[in-house]
Amino acid sequence: MPPVHIIGAGLAGLSAAVTLAAAGRQVALYEAGPAAGGRCRSYFDRGLGVRIDNGNHLILSGNSATLAYLAQTGAADSLAGPDAPLFPFCDLASGARWLLRPSAGKLPWWLFQPRRRVPGTRAADYLKLLALRFARPGATVADVLGGGVLYRRLLEPLAIAALNTPPSEGLASLMNAVVRESLMQGGAACLPRVPRIGLSESFVDPALAWLAARGVQLHTGRRIAALRQDGGRVVALETPDGPVPVDEAVVLAVPPWVAADLLPGLMVPDAFQAIVNVHYLLNVLPPPGAGFIGLVGGTAEWVFVRPGIVSVTISAANRLVDGAAEDIAARVWLDVCAALQLSGPMPQVRVVKEKRATFAATAAQHAKRPGARTALHNLLLAGDWTATGLPATIEGAIRSGRTAAGLLLQS
Repeated sequence: MPPVHIIGAGLAGLSAAVTLAAAGRQVALYEAGPAAGGRCRSYFDRGLGVRIDNGNHLILSGNSATLAYLAQTGAADSLAGPDAPLFPFCDLASGARWLLRPSAGKLPWWLFQPRRRVPGTRAADYLKLLALRFARPGATVADVLGGGVLYRRLLEPLAIAALNTPPSEGLASLMNAVVRESLMQGGAACLPRVPRIGLSESFVDPALAWLAARGVQLHTGRRIAALRQDGGRVVALETPDGPVPVDEAVVLAVPPWVAADLLPGLMVPDAFQAIVNVHYLLNVLPPPGAGFIGLVGGTAEWVFVRPGIVSVTISAANRLVDGAAEDIAARVWLDVCAALQLSGPMPQVRVVKEKRATFAATAAQHAKRPGARTALHNLLLAGDWTATGLPATIEGAIRSGRTAAGLLLQS
């Protein structure tokens, strides 16, 4: 049986490859870079002398496609987290600290216990989330949820993290998709999970080993320069080493700007938001319960504490991404000191900038997200930028790969 050619070995491409290989299909996997994983991988930082993740990703127990992918590749036990839904927060302006603790079931009885909810809020305030279901087309998160203590201390930071877009621009319907699959399902769907070791050790290395055991070879450093077409099909992949014939099908799981170059006329998102991650070489005790803490009123939104590293994420970071790395690190260090109750000089640090981390989750960009099918009969698209119904997340990327593979298997 001829192979399905998958171009791009990020999570969308890996997910498609795993789905197809599990069904007994032959797969050839191509990656232009030196390693698989895309924006979800780990690497050894020579300056810091330690292995770090290129970003921070918080998985929730309600991310069904993500957990299924990890289970299938034998990595289900590679995530760690508390046995209950715990979300530590610190308001840097007031110094207030609290644990958001939803109850396990769908009935939100936790809202009637002040110690479990955001300080300064009432149970009735949370009814505001229901307005997301009925948001008018094109409404932003700020339009629907803006204003009040609950918004500033919870909904705004959650929206920035989920959409990687300022709430004044972020699409309310995409926020609703996230809330619908997490908070609205109860605390059992909100257990926070992070990799025990690193992103690659959870999402990439186990999948590559699983695929290799089934005869799938990863071709790294193999850039596909063009797709040769004939009769409404892709018939060959143009590579620097010559054409690769395509007898079966192709899954294009590359960033949107690469897809647009390979498929002229394809409409894709073309406005992006940055993410800045700051990694401090530092050994400290993690925040109680979860190993991370959400920040309100600072430059950073989330601080993750791992052995030897304190890692900070700044989402929707277009306002900062062009600034000097040393200035960003010094500014964020103040937030870290306040959040973790530290003092002293800033340790050795690495600032990692991703200028095009995700598409901007606005109404205009969301309208440009294509479906998995294309005008070419044997070419499908995958990626968190396609029409997954979710913002650009790990869950969306993995679902997109499964969708593309599923369509091939059906046909």
